[in-house]
Amino acid sequence: MAKSKSVKASDPDENIKTKESETAGRIAAHVSMSSAETEETEISIEKKLIALYSLQQIDSQIDKIKIIRGELPLEVEDLEDEIVGLQTRIDNYIQEIQSLNTSIKEKENQIKDSLAQIKRYEEQQNNVRNNREYDSLSKEIEFQNLEIALAQKRIKEFAHHLNLKNEEVSAAQNIMNERKNDLEIKKAELSDIVKETEKEEVALKKKSGEFQRMIEDRLITAYTRIRENARNGLAVVSVERDACGGCFSAIPPQRQLDIRMHKKIIVCEYCGRILVDHGLAESVTP
Repeated sequence: MAKSKSVKASDPDENIKTKESETAGRIAAHVSMSSAETEETEISIEKKLIALYSLQQIDSQIDKIKIIRGELPLEVEDLEDEIVGLQTRIDNYIQEIQSLNTSIKEKENQIKDSLAQIKRYEEQQNNVRNNREYDSLSKEIEFQNLEIALAQKRIKEFAHHLNLKNEEVSAAQNIMNERKNDLEIKKAELSDIVKETEKEEVALKKKSGEFQRMIEDRLITAYTRIRENARNGLAVVSVERDACGGCFSAIPPQRQLDIRMHKKIIVCEYCGRILVDHGLAESVTP
């Protein structure tokens, strides 16, 4: 009986030990999982930083290609706009010339009509019955002569304006021909440069797209905004000699340590550029 009681008394202790063992196992597993998740997060941030810095290096190379082209694309665009403007001006001049020619033709027809009226009035004067009719016809003839004189004056004015417009058309046409020649030269120069760098640029843009897909949209948006605001197009820079590689402002030691830990994206407090440590920057192949 005593033996039986001894066995029963030991059962609760064994149950407690088993429960404690299971609890310890669960805690150890949870700690292990948490460590793995933390490590994975850290690796994820580090990968993002590497992708961002690699993206910056590629975009900087694309910027250099655009610098090689210089102002040629803008010059080509300006010449094209100027040619369009000159053509519009010439078209307006041509419309004014057509209008002047029409006005001259109308005045010439008016002179013909007045001459025909004068001839008819002169014939009627030969058949008048009294002085009053003769004087009335004479006034009509005088009025038509005044109309002819006025029409001739207007024709001279229109002809003068017509000559000026023709000269302006000729001058604008000469300028446009010169600009077209300049445009052809600039386009040829630009085409040669584009051909030399086209394959490289296409390859770089493809790589740029690949790295962009590795980064979430909000970071790409921030990266693009920083690049647009930066004069040199640098949105991601490394820490050089304890300073920001973009604005060269000093970075406190604690912040440098945070940057080297790769636990979060850190930006410069002065210029807003994304910062990476020197070691990570050296590990990235341009």
